Amino acid sequence: MPNPKMSDYDETTSFLGNYGSFQILIIVLLGLSGLPCGYMGVIVVFVSDTPEHHCKVWSNSTIGGAHVEPPFHERSSWIGPDSCSRYKVRANWTGPVELGNDTEECVDGWVYSTERYTATIVSEWELVCDNAWKVPFSTSLYFVGGLFGSFISGHFSDRFGRKPVFFFTLVFIPVTALIQATSVSWVMFCIFNCLKGVVTISNYLTSLVLGAEMLSESARVSYTFLGHSLGFGLGYALLPLFAYFIRGWRMLLVASAIPGLLIVPTWWLIPESPRWLLQKGRVEEAELVIRNAAKMNRVPVPEVLFKAGECSELQPQDEAQQTFTYMDLIRTRNMRNITILGVFIWMSVAMVFYGLALNTSNLNGNIYVNCFISAAIDIGMYLATWLLVNRAPRPIFLFSSMMFCGIMLLIIKLVPEDMHLMFQVLGLLGRMGVSAAYSFMFMFFTELIPTVVRNMGLGVNSTGARIGNIISPYVIYLGVYSKILPYLIFGTFSIMAAVFSILLPDTRNSKLPDLISQTQPIRSCHCCCPKETATAQEHTTEGCKKMDKSATC
Repeated sequence: MPNPKMSDYDETTSFLGNYGSFQILIIVLLGLSGLPCGYMGVIVVFVSDTPEHHCKVWSNSTIGGAHVEPPFHERSSWIGPDSCSRYKVRANWTGPVELGNDTEECVDGWVYSTERYTATIVSEWELVCDNAWKVPFSTSLYFVGGLFGSFISGHFSDRFGRKPVFFFTLVFIPVTALIQATSVSWVMFCIFNCLKGVVTISNYLTSLVLGAEMLSESARVSYTFLGHSLGFGLGYALLPLFAYFIRGWRMLLVASAIPGLLIVPTWWLIPESPRWLLQKGRVEEAELVIRNAAKMNRVPVPEVLFKAGECSELQPQDEAQQTFTYMDLIRTRNMRNITILGVFIWMSVAMVFYGLALNTSNLNGNIYVNCFISAAIDIGMYLATWLLVNRAPRPIFLFSSMMFCGIMLLIIKLVPEDMHLMFQVLGLLGRMGVSAAYSFMFMFFTELIPTVVRNMGLGVNSTGARIGNIISPYVIYLGVYSKILPYLIFGTFSIMAAVFSILLPDTRNSKLPDLISQTQPIRSCHCCCPKETATAQEHTTEGCKKMDKSATC
């Protein structure tokens, strides 16, 4: 059966309303699926934290005939000048040992404080001193997995469906966490951290697309912030609560798997995206989804939902029936501009967002309180963004939030390093701006990218975001040399992302595009029309759209 005209989808399904029982169910269930995604990326704040440590005392070391193992808060200066070395001892077999002035490495290992944690991967596998690089490396591997997950999930989701990919990854999030909890080596931990990144990021992106394609414009905005983003934020807020009561890294990973397992039975409640079914020519299945939604909302259904024979394009090879690839994201000028800008903006926003989150353990004060405050700020900004999102053009909103973040972080340069409270206040203010941008960009680019390549487009953008995530732990590590340097880097990228975001087209009050030919041009499109061939009409948005079809503008 030929595909119905997908551009009429919103009008055809308008009888369902915006906030019936079906829409609320989808928002709630897909929102709950965001809980594991909210904490899996930052659980390393506790799992990989470095406890206070010092060299083990030489096995024969005694003072006054007694073996010495000093408490951390009262440890004697005779152990060593720092946590990576100790003073050599001169053995005296007839009496107590004497200390020399020479130092040696911690050849017998280290002793770790158990005041905050019973164990982390750092104390388990002694990832300190010469092995300290393994901590940010293992964190980055999660985002390396996310990079691959972003790239491949888009292809699989556009080819095999949103629902199968969503639930496949939903199942494997807790599975990988449980296996990771049994790790017998750092290498095994890293492998499953990478796999966990693959499925977590894939699930988060697919849930966004699945919900957005089933809901109307008004409900789609609510879902993005009150479902997708709020679920992510609540998951982040659960992390410090879990970590406070579970002080061992293995059991913390086991606990992190529970929410994901509880959501798996929603398979029987969440349907496939009707838009995707229509794009694949599976009209009867799409109609069944819509009729079931109407039944749940208790509204009458028209006898004929989609008229056969209405095609999306007049060409012999209908665009809606083509098999699309990643090359289609750069084939036309409009789509190429959106893709290039999107990759850089997502990379910058994600780098700053996760960088400030992962920096929680480096802030002064209680790590659990700091993490919870950071999560509370995220939740507050998601709600504020939901209230403000339709009151300003989309590019202006993204520009304002990232510019605010960048300015707050760059101001830290003017603050003396001993003013720790001011550092935290400005850092949290910057966090407010980037949190708003992080949740907003998911909705914004969902509206910019057409249905036929939406999951692939979001996957490529998310790949850029994962590159930013991979970089962020190493940017934080630069704080060892200069406390303000990470903030300066994050602030610079924030302002650059703000500048580029102003070029994007405004999608406020616009229909969700289905075909590549419906992609909006960026704001500078009129500059690409040659003066000798461009008419006054071609300099308009509609004119640029028409010229984009022939790949000349």
